[in-house]
Amino acid sequence: MSSTFGTLFKITTFGESHCKGIGVIVDGVPPGMELSESDVQPQLDRRRPGQSDLTTPRNEADQVTIQSGTEFGNTLGTPISMFVANKDQRPVDYGEMSNIPRPSHADYTYMMKYGIKASSGGGRSSARETIGRVAAGSIAEKFLHEKYGVEIVAWVSSVGDVEAGPIDINTITRKAVDVSPVRCPDAPTADLMMKCIETVRDASDSTGGTVYCVCRGIPAGWGEPVFDKLEAMLAHAMLSIPATKGFEIGSGFGGTALKGSEHNDPFVQKEGALGTTINHSGGIQGGISNGEPIVFKIAFKPPATIGQTQETTDFHGTPITLEAKGRHDPCVVPRAVPIVEAMAALVLADAALQQESRTAVMG
Repeated sequence: MSSTFGTLFKITTFGESHCKGIGVIVDGVPPGMELSESDVQPQLDRRRPGQSDLTTPRNEADQVTIQSGTEFGNTLGTPISMFVANKDQRPVDYGEMSNIPRPSHADYTYMMKYGIKASSGGGRSSARETIGRVAAGSIAEKFLHEKYGVEIVAWVSSVGDVEAGPIDINTITRKAVDVSPVRCPDAPTADLMMKCIETVRDASDSTGGTVYCVCRGIPAGWGEPVFDKLEAMLAHAMLSIPATKGFEIGSGFGGTALKGSEHNDPFVQKEGALGTTINHSGGIQGGISNGEPIVFKIAFKPPATIGQTQETTDFHGTPITLEAKGRHDPCVVPRAVPIVEAMAALVLADAALQQESRTAVMG
């Protein structure tokens, strides 16, 4: 099983949803960077369960411990190990379901691939695996911001059929995003989104949504064509997040309705460098960053675990009525925001180091 992501800035996550804990090994972090748990914890707090009535009631503090790779608050250039203990795991909730492949979960596919699966929760397919990604992404983001001035902000752009209007990608901040528990910076739309989530929650159902992300301050020249184009790596990263079902960059699918004369991004002089008048390309051309903000959107499906009874079968094909237990989000997108930011940071940090290595060789 591949639990490693990245080339030079590389992470390996470990742990299951109901084991003793979750963690990550981060390799390739430059030495001499100030780093402590306080740099990592804020994003884990934004990801953790139990934040509001809109999320799972599982109560986890998700306190991170840096176990190696730093000394006296500075990185050593050696692998950084981080660990978060599971405190509120309840494997007993899944006892009656251990022989039932839950609809739209990974139970059946894991069993077919490995001949065994975690008996409780989703195991490695659970969203708790993303704790390691968010912890590692916090380090990547700190490196990107300190060295290049990069800023990464994601927000909820839709829940169910409720969609936010245009957001200014040049000024949006995480502070503005976090004003609402649903993490949509458009206040009137955020209220409608919360009502949508409350409605499906009270009906023991679930709903999906989308997350929009902007990465500002990316220099031109990052990305490794032809197979590791920057947008390809972003798509790889985003679609590896649990519950994702779609990825769009720049104009996305909507761009297919435009003519070339409408879709092209003309160049202009901007502050001593070339820029574009529009940004249909989403900040990437030919798989390489062009200096404009990188913008993309990710689709998340409705959570598969719902409180309603469902007619399905057990692993032997015997019809059965499933009454799912456990604690799950009625909509994942509010908590997905920091995960999207983390995966974007990991891709960009890796791209930065690859470009630095090329520049060093070229002199």
